[in-house]
Amino acid sequence: MDHGPSVHAGHGSHEMGGAVSLLDTWGAVVFIGWAVAMWAAVVVLAYANRGPVRSWLHKTAVAVIGLGVVGQIGHFQEHVAQAGYWVANPYAPSWMTPWANSLARGMGQVDPTKPELGMEILHLTGNFIFLAGLVGIVQITRRATGHLKTRTWAKMGVWMQGIHGIEHIVLTASVALGASRAIGLSTWFGAIDPGPALVTYRVWWHFVANLVGTAILAIALYHLWKEKRTVKAGYEEGQGGNDTGIGRPVGGRAASGAVPALGLKGSRVAR
Repeated sequence: MDHGPSVHAGHGSHEMGGAVSLLDTWGAVVFIGWAVAMWAAVVVLAYANRGPVRSWLHKTAVAVIGLGVVGQIGHFQEHVAQAGYWVANPYAPSWMTPWANSLARGMGQVDPTKPELGMEILHLTGNFIFLAGLVGIVQITRRATGHLKTRTWAKMGVWMQGIHGIEHIVLTASVALGASRAIGLSTWFGAIDPGPALVTYRVWWHFVANLVGTAILAIALYHLWKEKRTVKAGYEEGQGGNDTGIGRPVGGRAASGAVPALGLKGSRVAR
């Protein structure tokens, strides 16, 4: 979903023109709502994971991860499509799929005088959906003790995608504040003139960034599947705790009121 400069910048730009439909508007609202809901869930998970185990914590984390995966599949296919279009048309203006154009038109209504803004907001939203999914993987492993490869890869993804997210904040803010072109690492801070060079650099910069990020996500999910029993154990009664507050909170430390698993012959925990 990456483009060159605005429609007023000449060759290397992309025209998202056309009247904004009701579908464009509702699509934009739903997509932004998706991101907001995911980050609200992440905040709740981060806070709730500091206390005793609750039955909904694991399911909520799984839902956040699932939504993040679905979002990134859609996000990455857009970058694959753009890279494929560039291979076939290396000197043409940048391109987006019809559904991405629809979302960008809907989001661009926030300021119709800035043709690039809708596309930048779309990028920003998509990347933060991806980041929320990675944070969800970190959160779901917080109650598991010992070294987990899932946690290692997820944290790596959070750092990388966090930097990528900052790039999109800068790109979006620069356009929103009135810059003639988006300013960021992927535009060489506005130093590359509009045209094929800028389109090429930005399309491939974001394609590679998403390729690496998606690979990290896939590896984290692979290890999460392999380590799912260890992860789930942290949320089970007698292992990670229960709704009464007995159990093991984040980091493997004994929760207040926890009963040791050893040395209680005949007790429910010892069995």
